[in-house]
Amino acid sequence: MIYDITPPISSQLAVWPGDTPPTREVLLDMHGGANLTLSSLHATVHLGAHVDAPSHYGADASSIEEMTLERYLGPCQVVRVDVAAGRRITPEMVTTPLKAERVLFATDTFPDPTEFNEDFAALSPELVHFVAGQGIRLVGIDTPSVDLFGSKALEAHKACLEEDVAILEGIVLAGVPEDVYELLALPLKLVGFDASPVRAVLRKEK
Repeated sequence: MIYDITPPISSQLAVWPGDTPPTREVLLDMHGGANLTLSSLHATVHLGAHVDAPSHYGADASSIEEMTLERYLGPCQVVRVDVAAGRRITPEMVTTPLKAERVLFATDTFPDPTEFNEDFAALSPELVHFVAGQGIRLVGIDTPSVDLFGSKALEAHKACLEEDVAILEGIVLAGVPEDVYELLALPLKLVGFDASPVRAVLRKEK
């Protein structure tokens, strides 16, 4: 069984206010008589389901092509948390024992990827330190950011940098049961970039 936790990439996809939405430019079109169809994509690299590089929140940190692929491939646990909109998840809210090196938090506070709501939930730095202490190598969340919309200090991002924990944002976890899966969310080898879109999926053996 495979759960596709990636939102569709189209002009309807909401991006962070002020960032670059996805657009497609058709250079050649078989319907117009060309011998093939050819198009260009123009968009932010923080597009839909995406992984942040440490260089996004650390001035001299690694860019995305320097990240080892093992971070984004392997056992992963989906954990649902009861957190209010606009609040941070604290360690006390995580009542499920953590069983994998990667954890995805389902908050249900960003329900429609085509409508940007600013009151989504986020991670607390205390939670990042807590899960890192249990051997977690990647954290993911079903919102546009591990930090709150209005955060300028980026406390959760900085905690991930301090703990060397990878970040996966913008995933869709509606309808995905709490369980342990295999995560596949490999970034593109974008040299020097601060993030990469991914096709994020969870695979479960029957």
